[in-house]
Amino acid sequence: MQVTANGIQIEVETYGPKDGVPLVLIRGLGSQMIHWPVAFFEGLAAVGFYVILFDNRDVGLSQRCPKEGVPSSAEAITEAVLAGGSLGAAYTLNDMAQDVVGVMDALSLEKAHVFGMSMGGAIVQLLCLDHAERLLSATIVMATARPFAERAGSAAWLAALLARPVDRATFIDNAVTEYAGWGSPAYPMTEAELRAQAAQAYDRAFDPEGVNRQVLAVMASTDRREDLRHVALPCQVIHGDMDTLIPPDAGAEIAALIPGCAHHPIAGMGHVITSKQAPMLVEMMQAFVGKLAV
Repeated sequence: MQVTANGIQIEVETYGPKDGVPLVLIRGLGSQMIHWPVAFFEGLAAVGFYVILFDNRDVGLSQRCPKEGVPSSAEAITEAVLAGGSLGAAYTLNDMAQDVVGVMDALSLEKAHVFGMSMGGAIVQLLCLDHAERLLSATIVMATARPFAERAGSAAWLAALLARPVDRATFIDNAVTEYAGWGSPAYPMTEAELRAQAAQAYDRAFDPEGVNRQVLAVMASTDRREDLRHVALPCQVIHGDMDTLIPPDAGAEIAALIPGCAHHPIAGMGHVITSKQAPMLVEMMQAFVGKLAV
């Protein structure tokens, strides 16, 4: 269903009892809500969570948010960055955090637990800093608190993040190749699963320029480390010890900065959540939220 959140249209799905424990799941850069494993959100719903999934702005079925004067093509962005130019951004991660609050408003949720991975984990940090009164707890997964601008001058780094127009077959092949670099060895996806998921994502809403506007939002993000020292919410950090995109030390740093934050390094986990990880993560969320209710 479509809801109006923060002045734009956001695609939302909900699972589990509406009177259950509200939990908002926030995806990472360029990904859609269909990338959440069914076993994960259905597992959460089965143990009593009211699970809210949504497409971030500029991906999936949510509204596109271009801004005049801000480039969206990979070529234009790369050329400007490597030349030392100032690109700006069509919006910021703070705007995307406000989108989450808007989704909660649209669903009449006064407060909720939030769970965000990668870019979604950065958005969760901003929710903790700017909208703490709307949160019951925060789970920050495979994220960093440092500004991405520290690495943004690298052509290789940009090439790994920016999206380019490709045909369906190439998109699917690329998904398989990329997974080989950042997947979870202990919790693998089969090639058939990867190809099916990539095909679904392409057919549902392949929009490289929307992804690239998210990249610019990430690049414009600021250093959150000092501010995290003042967070007073129940928080936990989950990070794989085989994450090749965001180093495990980044997760450990966040956990050390937030007072009382639990830290869960996961052996054999890369930069992805797969169906094989779902039971473990459901148990972790159930235990974490259960402790808060005592």
